[in-house]
Order: sequence, then structure tokens, then C-alpha cells
Amino acid sequence: MKVPKYYLVKNQILELIAGLEPGAAVPTERELAGHFATSRTTVRQAIAELVADGRLERTQGRGTFVASPKMLLLPQVSFSSNAVSQGWRPGRVVVSARCEEASETVRENLQLEPGSVITRFEVLRTVDGEPLAHETVHLPGDLTELTERLEAQDSLYRMLAAEYDMEIVEVEDVVETIPCNPVRADLLGVTTGLPLLLVHRTGFGKGDRPVEWTESAFRGDRYRFVSRRRL
Repeated sequence: MKVPKYYLVKNQILELIAGLEPGAAVPTERELAGHFATSRTTVRQAIAELVADGRLERTQGRGTFVASPKMLLLPQVSFSSNAVSQGWRPGRVVVSARCEEASETVRENLQLEPGSVITRFEVLRTVDGEPLAHETVHLPGDLTELTERLEAQDSLYRMLAAEYDMEIVEVEDVVETIPCNPVRADLLGVTTGLPLLLVHRTGFGKGDRPVEWTESAFRGDRYRFVSRRRL
């Protein structure tokens, strides 16, 4: 099987940057083309894939640099606890919050009657100030009063349990990959088409009653999904 030239160069660049610290500068396209005796077009394609893979990052006007390591996405752990355990500083920005009539999809996932109202929170999850995930949270009833406290980084699950008798005791995550659309690209500060990890989470309360349905889109260049369970 014939291996594309850019793929060989991609692996050569990986060997070149092995051991370098995040933020270390990578040689220019011209220098890499000379070093690997190939064209700048081939180097450009190899670098583009490494950027999409989260191994390199480009800064307009400055150059290409070794990217920070990917954050592990552990479904058994909350976003904040997950980030802190890996040495990151988590944050949350509420983009919008409104009470509205539940759509058919939301009703099905929260097992609601037609005409039921839900609260829809649109949130950006950040790590060290950088947006890494876009979330849309759906909760039954009017809970828009939580907006300010969500901005203050309070635990949503803890507040639901303590103040609304909506303790979440079990969650189900459904994971797939999708390309980033223009709206999410603008919110996350990435290019349209970047691979995203899309996680649909249903949170169940006592009696197996759904009390949360959340769609989370995580940047594929900054995340690895890890799941471990005893068989």
C-alpha cells in the first residue's frame, strides 16, 4: 500500500517534536521542507493534520508551537473535578438561560408531558480561561434563577440536590464524533469542521426519573475520552 508523502512527513515531525515542552516553537514550513527534502505544500498538509490532532497549535503572525497535552475526558467525574485533578483551572460562562416549552426531543429524553416547560442553559466550559466545551443543559421546570450562581462556578448537581430535591444518582452518556459547525466554532475559537466529541448525558434521580439532559461538545484537539470499568 502506498503511503501518502504528507503522512510520512507528519510522523517525521512527531519524532522531531518528541520531548519538547508545550509552547516550544516548531521550525517554519520552509525549514521543515528543506529538512525533509519535500515541498512546502506537503509540510503544510502534515502540519494541518497535527493541529487537528491537537499535537501542534498555530498562532497567527507568530508561528507553530507544540500544543499542551490533551485533557482526559472521564465520564465518571464532573468537568470541574476532572480538570482540577489534571492540574487545570476550570471555569464556566453562561451564554444564555431561558425558560421555554420543551421540544419533542427534550420531552422524550426527560419523559415530560406535551406543553411542559424546561430551563435551557447554554454554557461554555473553560480550562485556564480557554473555551474547551460547549454545553446545552435542559432541566424540567423554571430554574433560570440558577444563572448567577452558575457563573460563580457552583456545582449544578449539588444545588439541584440540596435545594430542589433533584439529586442525580446515575448518569448515562452517549458519545459520538461530529464536525464543528460555524456557531460552535465561533464560541470555541476554533475552525469550522474541527472534530468534536459530542456527549449526550441523561441524569437520573431516584426512581430512575430523568432530571437532566445535556448535550456537551468537547474539542477533539484538546480531549481524549477514557472509560474504565470492572467486568
